[in-house]
Amino acid sequence: MRSSAVRVGSQMLLMAGTVVWLTSRAAPARTRGALALAPETAPEPPVVERAALVLVPPLAEPARRSHSKLVLNALGLLAVAGVVAFWALFLRPQALGGPAGYVLVSGQSMLPRYHTGDLVLVERQSSYHVGQVIAYRVAKGDPMAGAQVIHRIIGGDAVHGFVVQGDNRTAPDVWRPTPKDIVGAKALRIPNALLVLRYLRSPFLLGLLAACFVFVRLLVRDEKRAQPVD
Repeated sequence: MRSSAVRVGSQMLLMAGTVVWLTSRAAPARTRGALALAPETAPEPPVVERAALVLVPPLAEPARRSHSKLVLNALGLLAVAGVVAFWALFLRPQALGGPAGYVLVSGQSMLPRYHTGDLVLVERQSSYHVGQVIAYRVAKGDPMAGAQVIHRIIGGDAVHGFVVQGDNRTAPDVWRPTPKDIVGAKALRIPNALLVLRYLRSPFLLGLLAACFVFVRLLVRDEKRAQPVD
């Protein structure tokens, strides 16, 4: 009986040992399985990537605006510099040290090409020749000293004085201007410039220009206020 009990107990122990061994061996397997299955059962959603894609355009937009604004400012400065340089080289009045003179035609002596109210731009030349339309001032010592005349050269020279005459006259002028008396030779004619000047001085146009100036100033101020602060 005792040996039977021992055998039975051994079998029970063996069975128990088997159970324990199986339990001790199966636990790590389940543990490993749980660890292996963890990434598959709980995948990480690409939330960060979607957030990055959403945030990139707003961050890049101010940079593009700043670059475009810099380009526009540079082009504006170049345009203004070009206009100023052109004015200084060709249109600056002689009173400011420039080469240009502005003559407003009055009378009928230069018909049919030049009419009263035309504005003629003349430029000082190193030399003058027959056929040129020039503007000159009557020399000192004459009752009309300082008066400005615009006629065409028909003869003479720089040493003895040029012979000038109006296109609508049958006799030359009584004055013989020399290069020091000549304001310049004709470079450009602006027809009916007097009417344009009168229109520019009208109260309606001045008020319209003032309104446009105020409107632009308001737009610029509103745009500055709307810009985000870094």
